[in-house]
Amino acid sequence: MKFLFTCFSLFVLQLFSAQEDEMVYANGIFQFEENKSQKIFTDWTRVRKEPHVNAQVLDSLPTNQQILILQKDETILKLGERRSNWYKISYQKGGQNSEGYIWGGNLCVGYRNKNGYDFLFGLSKTEKKKDKQLGDNINQNIASIKAVEGNTLIDEVFFNTGSGEELSYGTFAVESNHQLKNVELTLKAMVSGEACGIASYDQYVLFKDKKLIALPQLMNVGDADIYYHSESFVFPNDKGGTSNTIVFKTEEMQKDDNDREKKKYSSKTYLWDGSSYKLK
Repeated sequence: MKFLFTCFSLFVLQLFSAQEDEMVYANGIFQFEENKSQKIFTDWTRVRKEPHVNAQVLDSLPTNQQILILQKDETILKLGERRSNWYKISYQKGGQNSEGYIWGGNLCVGYRNKNGYDFLFGLSKTEKKKDKQLGDNINQNIASIKAVEGNTLIDEVFFNTGSGEELSYGTFAVESNHQLKNVELTLKAMVSGEACGIASYDQYVLFKDKKLIALPQLMNVGDADIYYHSESFVFPNDKGGTSNTIVFKTEEMQKDDNDREKKKYSSKTYLWDGSSYKLK
């Protein structure tokens, strides 16, 4: 009897585990507040009558179109490594106010306006990329930053943001020019996960002469107080910075079997000539 009970318990546990694996959770980065304005990121995003991909298409909206989030629907769609709810929205187009549903993965994670330009940050697709450490092809999300003037896309740069685990949180900000020659301003996009051992990514992009220039990506990861890997930049306006140089600093810490910390430091310097950067 005890053997049968044990077998039954294992069966129930496996059943619930299988059901849990099949459940789809939305990435935190695509959680948008109701009654708040948002912007379309993916060009010609389809507006549907109901919250699913087979519903009637009512309209399509261009990049940078402003919309209002009315309600989050509990239906979640997974495309590649991106998982998001559907949202009921309202928007103005052609002098008329309309409503419908769009998939949240087509919205901007963040957007900013500066000096007459709109800068948009979002995730556009999932691609298979070669993992240098594992040697396998893995699905990775590809994000981008767009520079828009009026209704015209003037430039766009793409960068990796890891797998779905890294998409719990995201920010987007406009910073100063960091005292780099001819640079009008610097944009910074960040995505991160919530758990230990999940990487966060910082992407700095320089804006000059209507061009976006992506700097090398920064990655930070840690596992409690056992291990961490940290990457950062030192710009000319930072403490210890020098004119028209960008210093890429790396710090690692790992504890050995005797709980002793072993730290490693490294750095490399990029020279900025007013239009591009190169390794010194």
